[in-house]
Amino acid sequence: MPHRPLRIGLTGSIGMGKSVAARMFARLGVPVFDADAEVHRLQGPGGALLGPIEARFPGTTGGAGVDRAALGGRVIGKAEELKALEAIVHPAVRASRQAFLRRHGGHAMLLFDIPLLFETGGEAEMDLVVVVSAPLFLQRRRVLRRRGMTSQRFARLRASQMPDHVKRARADVIIGTARPKWQTFAEIERLVTCLRRSLVR
Repeated sequence: MPHRPLRIGLTGSIGMGKSVAARMFARLGVPVFDADAEVHRLQGPGGALLGPIEARFPGTTGGAGVDRAALGGRVIGKAEELKALEAIVHPAVRASRQAFLRRHGGHAMLLFDIPLLFETGGEAEMDLVVVVSAPLFLQRRRVLRRRGMTSQRFARLRASQMPDHVKRARADVIIGTARPKWQTFAEIERLVTCLRRSLVR
């Protein structure tokens, strides 16, 4: 039995166009919970996670919040360290997600933009899982355009994430992003329209 409101989980690997897709859902009137933005808030100046992160990873925080490069250097490619960080971050983000759900409970559907949806078991709380996907060459080109990104760091990030083909296999809906944005928007619009119609039956 679907939840009310309907909970849509949106996920995808780095560089697959997830943030763009989330903004398209928002344009269509679907409230969006952005897990990445929430992590930035919790780890930003005065954020609730600065103390626990500094205690576990000394020297990775300061007046501006978490030094993401320093923290990334401590955890990327290091399974135990990454697990320790996730044990700090994931419960806090989960609590924020529940607060978002309470605030927007009157809407027909909500979108939860969560990069590690599968990795954290979050799909169990969703009614529908949407995965955004694009070919590797395009993913690589998008990611390497980011400031401070290198081929080596991209390789480490890909290795630390669930492979795209596994996410696609576990998806209820796959949205391809290797095409003009208007086509992706049209596909998302059709999906939202169909879901709204199904909810009023």
